[in-house]
Amino acid sequence: MVVGGRTVSSEGPTGRASARSKRADALRNQQALLAAAAEVFVTSGVDAPIRQIAAKAGVGTGTIYRHFPTRADLVTAVYRHQIEECAQAGPELLAGADSPFIALRQWIDLFVDFLVTKHGLADAMQSDSSGFAALHGYFLDRLLPVCARLLDAAVDAGEIRAGTQPYELMRGIGNLCIGGGDPQYDPRRLIELLLCGLIDGHRARHGG
Repeated sequence: MVVGGRTVSSEGPTGRASARSKRADALRNQQALLAAAAEVFVTSGVDAPIRQIAAKAGVGTGTIYRHFPTRADLVTAVYRHQIEECAQAGPELLAGADSPFIALRQWIDLFVDFLVTKHGLADAMQSDSSGFAALHGYFLDRLLPVCARLLDAAVDAGEIRAGTQPYELMRGIGNLCIGGGDPQYDPRRLIELLLCGLIDGHRARHGG
């Protein structure tokens, strides 16, 4: 709109509020789509048919392709979405759990869920090795500080032994989660033994 020789935006407060509302709705819809895709990846792998993901999310396949033109785009977005969920959960669990060690254990459960979805990522992105490298860096930047904070809190509370580095704990858990689809292999059982070792190490040092 031109007023007195000047161009003036015709978008008033109501228009701006409406635009923000639409953006918020679009973001929520995309987050719901990514959550649905993550669930499908867990049960059917990252090569699951797009129509299966669309059915889970309650949208048409065209909606998925509009947001994520290639499968690698979708897998990457799911990966980032789950990294963010895992990163945000750490402080929330620490604030709400009965003890820092319980918060650490709960966070590791979420981390394991994330790793299950992560399997197959490299294959899905084999045509874009630079993209995979960027995602790995993002993963470390976001999750290592969260793991460190949980470990430090549990050490300060006298619940586990000191000296465990967040990278080695996360790397160890990741290695335990590689089970090759063996139904007789339960990574969570071994991870629980690993966590018990942190407690026993503390008791051994302090005569508990």
